[in-house]
Amino acid sequence: MLQRIVKPVLLLVLLVLTKCTYATEGMWLPQLLSGLNEKEMKGMGMKITAADIYNINKGSLKDAIVSFGGFCTAEVISEQGLLLTNHHCGYDAIQKHSSLQNNFLENGFWAKSAVEELPNPGLFATFIVRIDDVTKAALQDVKPGMSERERQSAIDKRLNEIKQAARRESWQEVMVKPFYEGNQYFLFVTETYRDVRLVGAPPSAIGKFGSDTDNWVWPRHTGDFSMFRIYAGKDGRPAPYSKDNVPLKPKYALTISLKGLKQNDFTMVLGFPGRTTEYLPSEGVKQTVEVLDAAKVQMRDAALKIMDGYMRKDEQIKIQYAAKYAGTANYWKKWMGEMQGVKQTRGIAKKLQYEDTYRRMMEANPKWKQSYSGILDSLNEYYRQIQPYAQTRDYYSELVKNVEIFTVGDRLINFLNDVHERGEGQYESMRQQFLESMQSFYQNYNASVDHDICASLIDLYAKGVPAPYAGNDFARIWQENNKDGRALADKLYAATSLTSPEKLKAFIQQPYNTVIAQMWSDPATRLVMATRKGFVDNVSKPLADIQANINNLQRTYMQAQMDVMGSKKNFYPDANSTLRVTYGKVDGYNPRDAVHYDFYTYLDGVMEKYIPGDYEFDVPARLIELYKKKDYGRYGVNGRMPVCFIASNHTTGGNSGSPALDAHGRLVGLNFDRTWEGTMSDINFDPSICRNIMVDIRYVLFVIDKYAGCNRLIQEMKII
Repeated sequence: MLQRIVKPVLLLVLLVLTKCTYATEGMWLPQLLSGLNEKEMKGMGMKITAADIYNINKGSLKDAIVSFGGFCTAEVISEQGLLLTNHHCGYDAIQKHSSLQNNFLENGFWAKSAVEELPNPGLFATFIVRIDDVTKAALQDVKPGMSERERQSAIDKRLNEIKQAARRESWQEVMVKPFYEGNQYFLFVTETYRDVRLVGAPPSAIGKFGSDTDNWVWPRHTGDFSMFRIYAGKDGRPAPYSKDNVPLKPKYALTISLKGLKQNDFTMVLGFPGRTTEYLPSEGVKQTVEVLDAAKVQMRDAALKIMDGYMRKDEQIKIQYAAKYAGTANYWKKWMGEMQGVKQTRGIAKKLQYEDTYRRMMEANPKWKQSYSGILDSLNEYYRQIQPYAQTRDYYSELVKNVEIFTVGDRLINFLNDVHERGEGQYESMRQQFLESMQSFYQNYNASVDHDICASLIDLYAKGVPAPYAGNDFARIWQENNKDGRALADKLYAATSLTSPEKLKAFIQQPYNTVIAQMWSDPATRLVMATRKGFVDNVSKPLADIQANINNLQRTYMQAQMDVMGSKKNFYPDANSTLRVTYGKVDGYNPRDAVHYDFYTYLDGVMEKYIPGDYEFDVPARLIELYKKKDYGRYGVNGRMPVCFIASNHTTGGNSGSPALDAHGRLVGLNFDRTWEGTMSDINFDPSICRNIMVDIRYVLFVIDKYAGCNRLIQEMKII
């Protein structure tokens, strides 16, 4: 009788764990590959070793990978510090160099010589020199029963000592980050170069082809790349911008392969993925996709429709709002795909099944049962408790992010608070710094656009946030304006001092105490303070208290999973903007019944989508000419020009610009997106539909060489 019970249970366990350990899931730390992943990677077709990927004694693949601006990834592709990243990663820099007279977004940009390469203040590229495990030292003073605050204080004290004692050169920096929900800590020695210059970018009709309609969608036909160069001091070390700086001579530069890929070929992606939450309990996943994503999508949907309407009518507004629109739309569409993907793959049901298996295995072991019994149930209960506060947080966050007058108001309040802390005697000097910091903001601001966004989003905020959480001050203002967002916006934008740099300057040129007093009479700052006060008084503290309990239990649950399930699978840490390796295979997928997607697209598809004059699907005349002549040079294959491909590499935000490498570690593509159906991979990776999208390196080189005629860049690269 016992055997009849045990066998089905073991079968269930094996089925669940088989799904969990599917080979292509995971964002792995490069220094641990030899022990955890190398055998599997070679079994999938990799021809190099883990030491070729991460090595501190000689140049390796990790030495060609940089964190680009802290928000994307880029890779070194020449011995002269040439960087390749996505067009959308370089978009802000390209926009800042653009004007109506010299529109690099629309026309593209190609530096014909080093002298023409353009500096970008604030942009940086960070290399990883070394990664060390410092867990034992970091957790040395942690004791059972500590509160979250006490625990973190003890850790922070040790981390400061660890960073001070770390072996490094004078120009190098050190950071320590937690992994596995704070169960482990790793130290990173880094080198950051702050002279990064724009070298080349295709026109948006290539680099952003398909724009927002095709974003997160397969099949894709986007040449999403741009090129920069790292400059260093004459000693080769990081240095601030100077005309005397020279191109960096890197420790390692990627070799480029023109061979291409076929189905089931091994691929590998190195980069700096931003954030994932793969180990959430079932209530956390459910809350994310059914409540929080829905609220954020609703707010951004309204803002995007208004921006789009203005951008289609006014070229100046199109330039001003291009980067804002792209940034807003990116995660708006991602969240929609995330909701759909979890539903389509029964992600919540599978998470419940996983939790059931975990409970069975945990309770079968007396030691685990004593240590971990009740942890998961308590964690799920805390997620139920935090839901209304988390939903209000997301409504509030989206309001401040998307209504720019709230952004100005928030910055103004923070500035005045800083003056209060430092003393009123500092007001004059701090005022000038504040005004200078706001100049770039107003260059890309339009009050009419912001007015309409405010009118729409205030309505959604008032409907979505329960009155007790919004606060009495907001309720009073809302009532005064007949609970009408447009009426409120009309009043704000007609009378506020926040809609132009001139008005803002005139407002804060007054004495400090006068400005403080008039903050309550300016309708915009009054509303900003009311919503901010409502959030701080009614949401912030309970949210933080419950989140502290969640953090504590999530850390314990993470350790529990590794203990209970560890003999059956390897656990990778959630993404946290540190260097990771992910690997998979080139393959298509079936997004829904009777539909199959192939794994490659070609230039033929660009022409099929071509709509003359359309801002998303127009095609440059030069590209049409090359297509008609089939003039692809050495980059075409059998009379066709490859454009994009997909594989089962586990990627997320921050992996934009990451190199796609073949089995030999050679550059074959550039990661830039995920398929819409698989965007839920941040919380629920499913190998059946999760695919990353890459632009084929042959299309990149074709555009540089045949389209732009920038042969000097081609000559720099090692192409085989």
